[in-house]
Amino acid sequence: MYIPNSKWTWAFMLVAFIQAVVGVTLEAYVFAKFQTSLRDKSEEHAETTTIPTYLAVFMFGFIYQLVLVYDALRLKNTIQVIGLVLYNVGILIYAAIQMDQISDAVDVLGKGHYIADHFWPSIKPELIALPCLMGFGTVLFAFLAWKLYDEFAWTIYKHISADLRLKRRYLTYQIYIALLKFDFFFFLGFTVQFLVVVKRTPNAEFGVTIAVLFITFIFLLLAAYWVRKESLAGMCVVILLYFAALGYFLFKLVRMYASSRERIKDYIPARKSLTSFAVITLLLVLATIVVACMCAWNFNKGLKPHIANRKPGPGPEAGKPYSTEMPHLSGPAPSRMTID
Repeated sequence: MYIPNSKWTWAFMLVAFIQAVVGVTLEAYVFAKFQTSLRDKSEEHAETTTIPTYLAVFMFGFIYQLVLVYDALRLKNTIQVIGLVLYNVGILIYAAIQMDQISDAVDVLGKGHYIADHFWPSIKPELIALPCLMGFGTVLFAFLAWKLYDEFAWTIYKHISADLRLKRRYLTYQIYIALLKFDFFFFLGFTVQFLVVVKRTPNAEFGVTIAVLFITFIFLLLAAYWVRKESLAGMCVVILLYFAALGYFLFKLVRMYASSRERIKDYIPARKSLTSFAVITLLLVLATIVVACMCAWNFNKGLKPHIANRKPGPGPEAGKPYSTEMPHLSGPAPSRMTID
């Protein structure tokens, strides 16, 4: 439960908490207003599930971000802190897409008089406020991430020593672990939206999509475990599965735009949102494949003891978040010293 006690870490946590509370409150208001504005027989339309799904994914995104913020500060992971700034940008884009998709869904429901006329004017200000909140939060995150980078650099220096090659390997490992955590959210967000919003999915495809939910969680845990243990065989399996995931998301993306005219109608209520999630996930998977290969290349080169010895909480000596006692490294002593 240890978090480094400094004004910048607490400021970062506070910004994330306030953003999450305000964001979830706005989304909860829109959700409640939507449920009370629906009329009889509205459940026959896909749009009645589209809007709650958007809102649920958005609220989960805020809660998951809080978990990642705590995790990044606990581990003093500068890469994850920077990744959280980009994650906030992703949620900002999703907030803009969400407003457009909800507007389209309300238009469809309004034509059939399945929703109260006052619904859209009553929730439009909240939907406009959300991207503004995210934009301001992103600016604050970026500033605080810069301050935290300077603060955490000294801890990394003490933990890894002045060996530049070892520091690069450790940086690669940090990037890989951070990517796995962000992969989880976008994998899950895409799959849940696809399952709930897209109607008339063939049974075989629906079953595969359900299986992906469970496989993803186990797979990401194994991916983190094998890189820590420096298992080359395990990483080869992981990289092959990444390529399978790449094919899966490409198939889903093509399916949304290249299906028959009748099938495309099933994707229209969530196509913009699904497309944004699919594209971001594809980019993340590609980045993860590259970094996974780099991690595998770094196996058996002296990094494993440092990863195994890293402690997120206070060490045996009071006030020290990590043990600074370094395991013996073979080879000549490093000739250069630097602090990032």
